[in-house]
Amino acid sequence: MPKIIQLDPHLANLIAAGEVVERPASVVKELVENAIDAGAKTVTVELQNGGMTLLRVTDDGCGMAREDAKTAFLRHATSKLRSKEDLEAIGTLGFRGEALAATAAVSRVDLLTRTAQDLEGTHLRLEAGKLLSCEPAGCPAGTTIVVRDLFYNTPARMKFMKRDTVEASAAAGVVQKQALAHPECAFRLIKDGQTQLQTPGDGDLLAAIYAVLGRQAAGEMVPVDSKWEQLGVSGYVTRPTATRGTRAGQIFFVNHRYIRSKTMTAALEEAYRNQLMTGRFPACVLNLEMPLSAVDVNVHPAKTEVKFLNEREIFDCVHYGVLGALNRTPGQLPFQTDPAPAPQAEPKPAANPDFFKAMRAEEYRKAAKPQVHTLTRWEYEQMSRTLGEKPMPAPSRALQEAVRPTTLNSPILLPGEEDEALSLPSVLPGEAKDPRSAAEAAPGETGPSTPLPAPQDRKDETGSASNPATLPLEGVEQAPDFRYIGELFRTYLLVEQGDELILIDKHAAHERINFERLLAQGTRILGQTLLEPLACPFDREEAATLLEHRELLLSLGYDLDDLGQGDLLLRQIPSDIRESDAAATLSEIAGHLADGRLDSPQRLRDEALHSIACKAAIKAGYITDPAELKQLAATVLNHPDLKYCPHGRPICTFLTRKQIEKQFKRIT
Repeated sequence: MPKIIQLDPHLANLIAAGEVVERPASVVKELVENAIDAGAKTVTVELQNGGMTLLRVTDDGCGMAREDAKTAFLRHATSKLRSKEDLEAIGTLGFRGEALAATAAVSRVDLLTRTAQDLEGTHLRLEAGKLLSCEPAGCPAGTTIVVRDLFYNTPARMKFMKRDTVEASAAAGVVQKQALAHPECAFRLIKDGQTQLQTPGDGDLLAAIYAVLGRQAAGEMVPVDSKWEQLGVSGYVTRPTATRGTRAGQIFFVNHRYIRSKTMTAALEEAYRNQLMTGRFPACVLNLEMPLSAVDVNVHPAKTEVKFLNEREIFDCVHYGVLGALNRTPGQLPFQTDPAPAPQAEPKPAANPDFFKAMRAEEYRKAAKPQVHTLTRWEYEQMSRTLGEKPMPAPSRALQEAVRPTTLNSPILLPGEEDEALSLPSVLPGEAKDPRSAAEAAPGETGPSTPLPAPQDRKDETGSASNPATLPLEGVEQAPDFRYIGELFRTYLLVEQGDELILIDKHAAHERINFERLLAQGTRILGQTLLEPLACPFDREEAATLLEHRELLLSLGYDLDDLGQGDLLLRQIPSDIRESDAAATLSEIAGHLADGRLDSPQRLRDEALHSIACKAAIKAGYITDPAELKQLAATVLNHPDLKYCPHGRPICTFLTRKQIEKQFKRIT
């Protein structure tokens, strides 16, 4: 008797179903993708008992003729591939011809379909993959597939299913991602007779985000739209102040196909470097447009992982696209005077979300659509060289007179205030002599003849140099007239400017200024030798960690020796921190060095600079000279690039005159 036999076709289909159909959410994914490939503009998904007893997907796509409907349930039957060359440029969501066959093998299926040209439709009934009947039927153009009793004939699979609520949530997540990937298609999700999701399908991604993720998430997003030759990234990312505790909010698409990509995740988070608190992650809805031949989608059974032809270009496109979007966002955040509604009270958006208020949708989009700049390849290359290779341009003469970049505690003087010796620094700005922007300058043009020293090359996860934090602040102009009012709670500066009341967090602002100045100093931070070396006790593990990274600490301004038993002798400390803060700062740095999440020397250095900048900054709750606070306010208002402290907290927020008068009932 032979030991090797050919599997029965039904058994082979059951095995294939195990790869394609893991749970009801898998069926929803396959059927919704087929509906989108069919050109549907409206897709409705209905679930009962988490999709285990009934799952219905209805679309208004092209439908199928009778002979095609019967063939569609055969394994490897597809209308999307004709030759092996087609595999090199897959532009559809489905292409293998396994979805319907695998689903029918483990359930009872009813199919109603009709093309726009046919007068009558087709009704198919299948059970365990076998065709039971094929009849003419009256039905609208499009396709409706009803899947009943999923896994009824495979009890071994049934026992691995979770509660109905869990399975329904997984299916809802699939519909949500497809709604975000295809805002031009209207999606509706009905769970046990109740509508759970409805999107307008008008092509506006922000409206889809509002419908899927809610009003608060939509309000925290900033637009991304950038192109580089054949690559382009578009969508929305969150502000640094609206981050999450996990990466669950990071949603990526490639050519409108949902994927998981370590490259895109690393590029996104690199753009937020030095703007996030430890353990916080940005959220996003980003779509990467690229040539079909430059990506392989046939590397994973669930098609959630892809292979890129050039990972470096993908990283740069996403990184600089997001970085440009964050740099375009306003530096001042509106003050939230109205409490956010509870999640359970969130209204279900209708065809047009009610956040358009009194304006028509078209008027709102026309007024609110942000103007974003599309970067060319040459601009990307110029930015890359600026970040990692080119020296920083020297500041203009006017700025050199206003800002004297020596140490953090050196005075900053506005024009006409040279006699005042204030102890607050300003960011080291850079302004090219050529008044044109970098995008307008001709290739090969150089900056001023006396550039500042080039910063140390930074290496990101992919090994390429990038140093966004040391970019010169562009567009620095004299702040419009403002009136410094005073200080609130010895923490917040109150400034009147135009019709706005601006609140500035003095510690966050000074910390960011310190951090930018430290980065501008390049590879080595200026240190001060102590007249009397300072003996500091540490835990043995802390001391061992610090001694192991002695070279890094020396570049940060620390010079230390081992006294044994965990004690260290400090001979030199950074010139900008107090002697009393030196040990505490070193303890924080030791914690960063011992943290396994910091996977590169530059990240370790950035975290160390965070600690130094924080200790050198003026403290919230401390009494500060009013003249220094006024100077700090002027520095912040003169530099719109100062938006967040290195830990991601906002520096400024504002209240408009209209908001204040509304609170006092002067207006309604």
